[in-house]
Amino acid sequence: MDHVDSAVRLAVLDGFEEGGLGWLWATDGEGRLSYITQTILDHAQSYIGRPFPSVVETDNSAAAGQPSRSLAFQFSAHSRISDVIVRFAVRRDDQRWWSLSGQPRYTPEGTFTGYVGFARDVTQEYARQREDERAAEFDSLTGLFNRHRMTRRLDAILAAYRASGRCCSLLMLDLDKFKHVNDTMGHPAGDELLRQVAERLRKVVGDRGDIGRLGGDEFQVILPDIEDRGRLGELASKLIQMISQPYAIEGKRAVIGTSVGVAVAPHDGEDREALVASADLALYAAKNGGRGQFRFFSAELKDEAQERTILTEDLREALGRGELELHYQPVVRIADNYVVGFEALMRWNHPERGPIAPSVFIPIAEESNLIVPLGEWALRQACADAAQWPDNVRLSVNVSAVQFAVSGFVNAVASAVATSGIDPERLELELTETVFMRDSEAVDEVFASLKGLGVRLALDDFGTGYSSLSYLRSAPFDKLKIDRSFVETCAAKDNNSAKIISAIIGLAEALGMETTVEGVEAFDQLDVVKKRGAKLVQGHLFARAMPLAEVEAKLESGDLKLEPNGPKRHRPERRSVFRRVTVIHEDHRYEAVMRDLSRTGARIDGLLGVPVGTSLVVDLGGGQLVVSMVVRSEEAVIGVEFEQPLTSDGAGGLCTRHRVPPSTLQAAGAAAEPKGKPRFIQVAVPGSRERT
Repeated sequence: MDHVDSAVRLAVLDGFEEGGLGWLWATDGEGRLSYITQTILDHAQSYIGRPFPSVVETDNSAAAGQPSRSLAFQFSAHSRISDVIVRFAVRRDDQRWWSLSGQPRYTPEGTFTGYVGFARDVTQEYARQREDERAAEFDSLTGLFNRHRMTRRLDAILAAYRASGRCCSLLMLDLDKFKHVNDTMGHPAGDELLRQVAERLRKVVGDRGDIGRLGGDEFQVILPDIEDRGRLGELASKLIQMISQPYAIEGKRAVIGTSVGVAVAPHDGEDREALVASADLALYAAKNGGRGQFRFFSAELKDEAQERTILTEDLREALGRGELELHYQPVVRIADNYVVGFEALMRWNHPERGPIAPSVFIPIAEESNLIVPLGEWALRQACADAAQWPDNVRLSVNVSAVQFAVSGFVNAVASAVATSGIDPERLELELTETVFMRDSEAVDEVFASLKGLGVRLALDDFGTGYSSLSYLRSAPFDKLKIDRSFVETCAAKDNNSAKIISAIIGLAEALGMETTVEGVEAFDQLDVVKKRGAKLVQGHLFARAMPLAEVEAKLESGDLKLEPNGPKRHRPERRSVFRRVTVIHEDHRYEAVMRDLSRTGARIDGLLGVPVGTSLVVDLGGGQLVVSMVVRSEEAVIGVEFEQPLTSDGAGGLCTRHRVPPSTLQAAGAAAEPKGKPRFIQVAVPGSRERT
């Protein structure tokens, strides 16, 4: 009977193996493979004697549903193995997946003798499971992680890092002008644009962090163990640069941009909710600052969202209440310093808040579509004003891409020209390359209509985009305006800005166009642009934008010659500030005022008797501690040099690269007890209200 049972058992096992439904395996007491179904693996016999865990491998890319401990650990622990998903490590071209089970075997005395087990084919069901898991964690359009996966990932990182004090940075991004692409080119084009954006994000971020699409045009990047704001600023700038380059979609060109908000745990939030809120506020500030920028979170951003809502409502009523006016900045011919034209610039004098910078209210106007009625008013008013000027003085008016895209824009220009009676040849419309985001045929029609009216066209901010040269082949521009960013550094050594200015001027001349160089603020800049061939300039060296009454007074007097007046050298690194700081020396803290901040040092007022060579720590607030050395000392004014240079905060200011965590600051504050007498005398600093 036992002989018959053995024969039947062997026949059943042979049938199981030959049917290809699964395979059998066994190991010895050392975990080495002692048996495996011969038909399941090429040259199966050659693997006999190898450690069994080296013959198969688990799926590391899909941990869900997998055991928390490795297969090798389970073997070493002589654990029962149940439904572990594996494939053959020795056959990389074999894409079959198996559910592996095994039972440890022991002698009656309790000595472990090895495993016996089997595996069944689960390739199809496992593929479906992995697809379901992927759908639950990945964005189907871009292949990036989705909001659910990013939420879980950020929660896990922050929980793991909290006890050890490790840092994690969060970048929030959304796309500028994406809605315009969707509206003008269609949703399929918008989807393709999002896929290309995702690919560029992968190229820039690489393996430094996790990238997710939260929905719509919102993206998020998690960067574990990166808190250096110098590195973060460089990465954010690179993201902005890459995403802002043109996209080829369906044979057409689309141009978008992005804004980036950056927050760092634990400084800006210890849990996910707080960190995301901080990054959102920073993103909001970056967009409000003019878009195409990054911003780090800081405590003063918390009120900006509410402030923006209030300003939007106030701006809706500002035009009717007469709060808006136009100022005019001269365009000067540097051969003889004579004014040849004026650029109209909008100003808002709020009845309660006073003057509000265009960099603040123009983005609000664009987002709320108020820019269309405001732009039409500015065009009509500027034409009416300039109609009273001499015929040889031109007028420049800025046109927003939103305003340009409105169907009645050409009629609005025609109406402003006809009503005012101004010679259309004197009117110059300044456009940026964002106007080219529309369908090329529609843009060409608008250009043709405008040239039919006889007005001039200027391409503003030339050189800051990524495809400006292609526009010059077909767009009928009369002038290129060289962006102030090149002028700012044109007098610096080992900088290519001067060469770029020269190249743009040469290009314009070859195409029969004029150029105006913007942002000339110092004599060394004027000398450079003049040597490079510039003929027309704008900038504070000659004049700021002035009210209409002042313009009319100059025109009536006939005094159109402006003598340059300003600093000999431009010092872009210096920032005039009036900021209260704490200065730490030994175990004493002093209150003082910081002035003239630069990347490498500052002037500090309010400490008397500080010798040159004294080492100080300047507390800029928010965990920003700067180790400094006194290099100048005169009465209550000292000049300090920073041990580590500051970095850009993305908003035209400076910040430290690293910060001291809040927990460390609290512990240091609790333990700090002054010992001995203070070395220096703290004195009051005269001045008006604090400003930054």
